[in-house]
Amino acid sequence: MTTSSIWPNGKPSVGQTAKLSRQVRGRDIELFTEISGDKNPLHYDEAAAKRSKFGEIVVQGGVTSAILNAVVAEELPGPGTVFLHVEWSFKAPVRPGDTITGEVTVSDVRDDKPITKLDTKVVRQDGTIVLEGKAVCYTMAVAAEPR
Repeated sequence: MTTSSIWPNGKPSVGQTAKLSRQVRGRDIELFTEISGDKNPLHYDEAAAKRSKFGEIVVQGGVTSAILNAVVAEELPGPGTVFLHVEWSFKAPVRPGDTITGEVTVSDVRDDKPITKLDTKVVRQDGTIVLEGKAVCYTMAVAAEPR
């Protein structure tokens, strides 16, 4: 297997960055609940959420971190990439209506295996870092559809 078949856009380099943004919607909470079963009242019950330290509805952490799945799979390292390990700290809440930006920066690329280490963060539209941490990814060649 060649480097170009694993990384069609070229092997990542230390310092390289990529990011994607999206607006979080109330529907994201519903969809994540369908997938995960997470029915925490902080995500649904406005009265309960208002009495919490958050003061209003917040989205699940999985919705917040999912933007990093998209950045890694779509941008850097790119298609065929999966997480091997993540260490994430959630720093601030995300609410329906917020726009979040997931950003990754390459901190290390192995020469012997298609493994990339990344610094990761998710930022709200007001500049607040809502998630921060590190990830280790493995990239495999994705076979083209047979013709």
